[in-house]
Amino acid sequence: MTNKHSEAHAPLAGHRHAGHHHGVQADADRRYLSAALVLITAFMAVEVTVGLLARSLALISDAGHMLTDAAAIVLALIAMRLAALPPRGGYTFGLKRAEIISALVNGVTLLLLAGYFVVEGVRRFVSPPEVNGLFVVVTGAIGIVVNVIATWLVSKANRGSLNVEGAFQHLLNDLYAFISTTVAGLVVWLTGWTRADAVAALIVAALMLKAGWGLVRASGRVFLESAPHGLDPESAGAELARLDGVVEVHDVHVWEITSGYVAASAHILVAPGTSRGAVQSAAQRLLHDRYEIAHATLQIERVPPVPGPHCADPHGRTYPGAALSWP
Repeated sequence: MTNKHSEAHAPLAGHRHAGHHHGVQADADRRYLSAALVLITAFMAVEVTVGLLARSLALISDAGHMLTDAAAIVLALIAMRLAALPPRGGYTFGLKRAEIISALVNGVTLLLLAGYFVVEGVRRFVSPPEVNGLFVVVTGAIGIVVNVIATWLVSKANRGSLNVEGAFQHLLNDLYAFISTTVAGLVVWLTGWTRADAVAALIVAALMLKAGWGLVRASGRVFLESAPHGLDPESAGAELARLDGVVEVHDVHVWEITSGYVAASAHILVAPGTSRGAVQSAAQRLLHDRYEIAHATLQIERVPPVPGPHCADPHGRTYPGAALSWP
């Protein structure tokens, strides 16, 4: 029995491969992220100082959120550098999953910070300290402007990367948090109801939980080699089995190497007299055009003359084709 293995590596037109876009776009992405990082870091230092002076948990929690924003951007920049390294040694895909590690770290950090601010926010709601509402309003208003600019900068980078998208979502959530903090400062300043500061901190914590869980869940799917969200391997296997001359398809696997870089493999049995090259081309075209899978490894074989198992260790669902299995 002769095996025929083939791979398609050409990127899809308009399809983003996070962490391994090159040249001018990569340089532009780094500039956008670096500019946003400078803005975030400078304002974070100001916010911590004012938050301590004003005794505002909302401002300090915002600064904590901005710290995770800055970390997300730093890790995104590092991951972009690592992902661009060529494959070598045992790392046959290179270090493309560096961005997924970065996203997971950012997500876990957000969840931990959210837990802290929930506990502290509840404590301050029960026993609210004095808060300087005017300081909170002024600092929050400046924070809105800074975050609008930083969010706009990151939005211009390649958001096909889970890493960059995570940084963007951090900044966007932080913008919402600054709006709630500013409103809380107005309430404290105009009414003297200091518990508004604790309420705003709890809102920030809720936003952190949402963003953190989203990053952990998305990166976890990649680490567990799940199919990308919205791509159904069952459907892909069934469609491959309906190709002309295909007797059976099994061992179908679809997974993400990193954000936007989807890989697949399958074992395809064809009827005697069927051109394996024609089936291979048709299968690759189907996976590329219908499912945006640009990296497919296909094992094409003719059915054996005697019925029986086709793999020493078969795994996954079997999809019977329309062609006769054997005479």
